[in-house]
Amino acid sequence: MRITLHLVRHGQTYFNRYNRLQGWSNSPLTTQGRDDARRAADHLRDMAFDAAYCSDTTRAMETAAVILDVNERAGHARPELTTSPAFREQFYGYFEGRDMSESWWAAGAPHGAATYADIVRDHGLAATRDFLKQADPFHDAESDEEYWRRIESGFDLIASNPHLKNGSHVLQISHGNTLLSLINRFGSGDGVMTTRPANGSVTVLSFDTGMPLDAGVRVLAVGD
Repeated sequence: MRITLHLVRHGQTYFNRYNRLQGWSNSPLTTQGRDDARRAADHLRDMAFDAAYCSDTTRAMETAAVILDVNERAGHARPELTTSPAFREQFYGYFEGRDMSESWWAAGAPHGAATYADIVRDHGLAATRDFLKQADPFHDAESDEEYWRRIESGFDLIASNPHLKNGSHVLQISHGNTLLSLINRFGSGDGVMTTRPANGSVTVLSFDTGMPLDAGVRVLAVGD
């Protein structure tokens, strides 16, 4: 079964605005964030969704509600929204809510990398998670292995939906670093992307549920 996933980055939050790491922690949508959600809703108003998913964070659920409201008013059947921790952003542990630049310096400086982009360039994307876990005094932040195990369980959850069929379109509200990670893992491989897609942008994936994940998922379009 081949389906299409429409991944929307949630609207801007106050932590986004203040340049703070926001994984499993949460903050409200800003006025701009609600506008971001409406922009995504307008983009997707003519798309008929057979299912909808998001993390169990209010920023994701609020964004989903705006999109599904507009979609329903456009005449489409409204799918039930399924929430799950599987769709959460990366967990930053001790660094949740802390300044992004300071946090990535704490993670990268012991390895000679001062910024997130430096870590990716010199050590690869997986190192951003592993280095942050090492720098976390409680070691609660997700390692790369822990992160992908959880994210892959989200794909399993979607694939097991009995209401989906070949050609189905699925709405999924996602998060900035997760979108970046998905694009780098399942994209064309033409260089490493280090800039997160914008809040309210739509990234599109093709997902063949009958194939191993790395062969079955392909990036069709990257949101901007």
